[in-house]
Amino acid sequence: MAIGNAHLLVQPVPPYLFYHDMKEFLFMEEKNRAGNVDELWEPDEPATAELKIKRSLFIGHLGLCKNNENVRAFLEQAEAKYRNATHNCWAYCLSNGTEHCSDDGEPSGTAGKPILHAIKQSGMVNLMIVVTRYYGGVKLGVRGLIDAYGQAAGEVISKTIRVLRVRSKQLKIHLPYNTTGDIIRLLEIYGTPDAPAWEYGAEAEVCAEIKLSAAPQAAAALQELQAKSLIFSWDWVEQ
Repeated sequence: MAIGNAHLLVQPVPPYLFYHDMKEFLFMEEKNRAGNVDELWEPDEPATAELKIKRSLFIGHLGLCKNNENVRAFLEQAEAKYRNATHNCWAYCLSNGTEHCSDDGEPSGTAGKPILHAIKQSGMVNLMIVVTRYYGGVKLGVRGLIDAYGQAAGEVISKTIRVLRVRSKQLKIHLPYNTTGDIIRLLEIYGTPDAPAWEYGAEAEVCAEIKLSAAPQAAAALQELQAKSLIFSWDWVEQ
């Protein structure tokens, strides 16, 4: 699975050509109006923010993390940089639904959960926030800790830029020149707004990104076109 480039999604009105009947067409139109399940928001770049609350220093670090390996690397980097800190509390959310948080020695539920809540409030996924605390000698209490960690997470989130991305799979099609119009229409329906890459030789070839949720429908349409000898071959590209 790939994530397409950042963009604002503009969906074309699909023609009836690749739908079996009007009922399916109207169903897909209603689905499109309800929202695109392939869209997700991610942070565009890392961010850092500092807060001082009752003499304690809170440093929020935000990073793009798309898998567990990214999460481990980001946490290890923060812990190494601030190894003398009193606490390095954290939370993360991935696009596959995985989420975790840690209080790192603070009272249970006072650090990791407020950070995770701030992430969810942002509407973004594939990010991790580590909030480092240097204790300043004044106890904040349970309510004070919850507010402080939530505020630190919210502050670092405000420092980054949200970008819209699309879950997709890459496709390659070999076809004769006289059916390029059919493929262009198919890509308008099932593809992402990223421009397809065309190559021209003895036959035409195109690489394009297909929205992940539309992959089964695109595959069915391509199999039908190949059965009618309207394309030579097609396949998913491993990434």
